[in-house]
Amino acid sequence: MIRVLKLSLLLISSIASANPPNIVLVISDDMGYSDLGCYGGEIGTPTLDTLAADGLRFTNFYVNNMCWPTRASLLTSLFPKTVLKKSAADAGLRQNAVMLPEALKEAGYKSYMAGKWHLSDAEDYNGPSAPHKRGFDRSYSTYWGTSDFFAPADLNENGESREHEWQNNPDYYYTDSITDYSLKFLSEHKDDSPFFLYVAYNAAHWPLHAQPDDIDYYKGRFSEGWDKLRKRRHARMKELGVVDPSWELSPRNPEVTAWEDEPHKAWQERRMEVYAAQIRSMDRNIGRIVDHLKKTGEYENTLFIYQQDNGGCHVEYPPTRTGSWTKPYTTDGKRTPITPGNIPNIMPGPQSSWQSYGYGWANLSNTPFRLYKQHDHEGGTRSPLIITWPAGLDSKLTGAITHELTHVINMMPTLLDAVGLSPKSRPGKIPFEGNSFLSILKGGAENWTPDEELYWGHNRGKATRIGDWKLVSANKEPWELYNISEDGTELNNLAEFMPDKVADLEKKHTAWDKRTNLTGR
Repeated sequence: MIRVLKLSLLLISSIASANPPNIVLVISDDMGYSDLGCYGGEIGTPTLDTLAADGLRFTNFYVNNMCWPTRASLLTSLFPKTVLKKSAADAGLRQNAVMLPEALKEAGYKSYMAGKWHLSDAEDYNGPSAPHKRGFDRSYSTYWGTSDFFAPADLNENGESREHEWQNNPDYYYTDSITDYSLKFLSEHKDDSPFFLYVAYNAAHWPLHAQPDDIDYYKGRFSEGWDKLRKRRHARMKELGVVDPSWELSPRNPEVTAWEDEPHKAWQERRMEVYAAQIRSMDRNIGRIVDHLKKTGEYENTLFIYQQDNGGCHVEYPPTRTGSWTKPYTTDGKRTPITPGNIPNIMPGPQSSWQSYGYGWANLSNTPFRLYKQHDHEGGTRSPLIITWPAGLDSKLTGAITHELTHVINMMPTLLDAVGLSPKSRPGKIPFEGNSFLSILKGGAENWTPDEELYWGHNRGKATRIGDWKLVSANKEPWELYNISEDGTELNNLAEFMPDKVADLEKKHTAWDKRTNLTGR
């Protein structure tokens, strides 16, 4: 038995050593399915559009409905309640869950991360679930779910505070700094080992903080309002093939007034302008990473992934929504008071404001779907996924679109598979709940079998998808039933007409919740 085990490990090592790809995994924060240009949006994303043209776009990729649940699944191939002790903020990740950078060490990878972690105690830089304690050789990160883009409160490198980097530095901007450190890590990666770089941008999470030039670039771009822009986006999405043309556009949310009746148009426009500016900055910074890879000759054999963590966020934050991440005054030396909350007579953008973009624009971001972050309807859980890999992606897939059903729990097994490691669970660790979809990337989509059952259950949502059928509930409301292949925007609720199907899917969801809810929550 020992000899067989040794031979198996040697075989895995031999396969993995055959020129394994570098991996760059980029995740953005609180963005809607249709925001990117290559998914139909009017926001300028030339870097991501080019990656899409060089790679493969997924239209049926699911995530979880909030930030840390998706990140937990992404890096462990587990549903959130399986892997989290209590919550990301107060207890972190189970130690018997293997994380992606830990598994990649089997193939000799060096792993780096820069950006939002959100998977451990934000008050303890060196806790057991900190990134540098869970497989990352170097990390530059924040642990809170939100950050001041001009002065992140919990900024650290491998557990050592880096707050001095923004103190009295008027040019500091977190999106730029995340990229600076990503490039620093890559530049200082001197040996021949392959690398994994995890880039977790805070953009475009609340607060609406952006640099003046990027805000000015979008001046007037959203003056037509969310109603006309949603219809126009939907038309572009159908032309691009990233949404089924038979699906109807979901109606404007009842919380949102018609644009023509909006009393604060200038303020509303500015909110969307700043949101778009955050994305423009992120796209430009992703371009810096791509340029580096091309200059160093590493781009061809780099598996480059872009995805989002959940849908656009609708929340209208009040002035009382503050925490350890907020400060009373700006840090640019002027000590301007910081005013939190969505207040229409204060224009967002600078550090002195702390606002979000609200229901109307989140409705636009999530075109054509219903609802938002925190919900398990399609608007909260469907994400773009762009994958490029010149040396490994089937050449026929360049610029193509796939409608194959995939989920964030599939990402880790796929990446392990791509580097020659087993995409299966590790002995003594919690078994993976996802499977590899490498066959899709290799041109053999017919060999991919989607997960038979997908589940969600967090915050304001819960859902089950089995085949084309989806059972979903919003905020403890009655179950709704949809045939997603025919009704992807969830407008024709069949629950009343198919009670047996509802009962069957509800029974499965209850069993899953009991099986995975290791905390007893």
